[in-house]
Amino acid sequence: MDMEHREATDGVLSPSDEAKLIDALRAGDGDAYAQLVRRYGGRLLAVTRRLLREEEDARDAVQEAFLSAFKAIDRFEGQARLSTWLHRIAVNAALMKLRSKRRRPETSIEELLPGFIEDGHMADPPQRWREGADTLLARRETREWVRGRIDELPDSHRTVLLLRDIEELDTTKVAELLDLSPGAVKTRLHRARQALRELLDRDLRGKQA
Repeated sequence: MDMEHREATDGVLSPSDEAKLIDALRAGDGDAYAQLVRRYGGRLLAVTRRLLREEEDARDAVQEAFLSAFKAIDRFEGQARLSTWLHRIAVNAALMKLRSKRRRPETSIEELLPGFIEDGHMADPPQRWREGADTLLARRETREWVRGRIDELPDSHRTVLLLRDIEELDTTKVAELLDLSPGAVKTRLHRARQALRELLDRDLRGKQA
């Protein structure tokens, strides 16, 4: 199955074309299944790559997502776009893959958080960034740097950060996916953002030393 990302051919289907594709899938049309993979495989692979560290795991999760979608297509009610529905299935497949693997022992998030002195001020104040985080993330080299630091976060915090800030799922959905309370999601997200900023600031301080 070829799931490489091809932005130029991965456009959004019109509602009528999407309905035709869904009808063909429900009828068991093999060509429709191939079209589904060609059209959405790249974007689903991008999703699973963000959540899983290993390429093989990411590709396996996409395969599992398509199989799950194909089996559940009769239950697709059309309340969301097909791409949104597939995205949710891919996220679930990636999370199931994470749970099934024996992860390395997590480091404490405390080790990655900024330090404070007795008067309550930060021991190493954050660097003043010349550009906003959204601008930094838009650049390929900067995006790779940030992603590398995200991967250093403990999995319990890294996953929340990815689901909320990268996949842009709301707090309630993340809580449902991870079997957490919304309050726990908010706490982990706050601490993950703090830790990520600290890791990036350490890099910047090192470059300027």
